[in-house]
Amino acid sequence: MNALKNIEIAFVAAAVIAIGASFATAGANTLQVSASSAVIAKADNAQMPVVTVSARRLSAAEKAALI
Repeated sequence: MNALKNIEIAFVAAAVIAIGASFATAGANTLQVSASSAVIAKADNAQMPVVTVSARRLSAAEKAALI
């Protein structure tokens, strides 16, 4: 029982330290991006592949027979 209590205390302490560190460093990792530095991805003029399924649909009786 004492070991579980110590593990709980260690977890709570680690969580408090992690939360405090995240608040302390929240403004340090900001990145300024200007609108002129945006990269625009363009697709090639290739045709999009199209899949055509040429099969008939199953009826309700056929679906029930499969189950």
